[in-house]
Amino acid sequence: MTAAVRMLRETTKSDTAQPIVEVRHISKRYGSSVEALRDINLTFPTGQLTSLLGPSGCGKTTLLKIIAGLLEPTGGEVVVKGKTVTGPGPERAFVFQDFALMPWASVLRNAAFGLELQGIDKKKREETARHYINQVGLSGFENRYPHELSGGMRQRVGLARALAVNADVLLLDEPFSAVDEQNRRKFQEDLLRLREVERKTLIFVTHSIEEAVYLSDRIVLLSPRPGRVSEIIEPHVDRSGPPDLIRRNPAYLDTVEEIWHGLRDYAD
Repeated sequence: MTAAVRMLRETTKSDTAQPIVEVRHISKRYGSSVEALRDINLTFPTGQLTSLLGPSGCGKTTLLKIIAGLLEPTGGEVVVKGKTVTGPGPERAFVFQDFALMPWASVLRNAAFGLELQGIDKKKREETARHYINQVGLSGFENRYPHELSGGMRQRVGLARALAVNADVLLLDEPFSAVDEQNRRKFQEDLLRLREVERKTLIFVTHSIEEAVYLSDRIVLLSPRPGRVSEIIEPHVDRSGPPDLIRRNPAYLDTVEEIWHGLRDYAD
């Protein structure tokens, strides 16, 4: 057992944080031949950012969609705030990898769409949407349309929409994978800032070891298909300094290297 994993397990024994999401014996099969997930047991503490990391095809997005209520598990259950998940719910918001914006609607309408579905009156939902458009750095673009925005800007609209519904849990499926490295780093910094302001619980799917270590309180490593919990790592990276210093922090570098050693045998 590695030092990082030992540290997490020792901490967990005395951890009194109440989990907001519990994954209990979750399994998922597609048809009779593809077993995507096998007996996944996890808890997600309130207010923490947990990344799901592992080789391609290990079931990261499948697990995220099961937590969101967008997919039914073959076995087991997900409990959110003490209630079994039977479908999507207002306590969870999903940020899709492909943005999932309405092309005919403005940035403002897209950001307010979740509130519109909840029946919130137009003045209130637009006021809330404008606040989060500003939070994600898109003030001034309220009347633009998705085709007028860069990929990074469209992703910001998706994040604003998720934040606007004031869900307790944000589920993010590789939200920065479609942008260049410069914007990806900026998004990572913005997400850490937003997390401090909003105090949400985030569950984050990524293929990037560096991204997971930079952002996460906890990293769940999944094994190749069928996905199972291989290890849980807590990076213990000091994020109080400037972003550039974080990436040079020995704890950050050591954890990236440790995870790479654990995953490299699964690389294509």
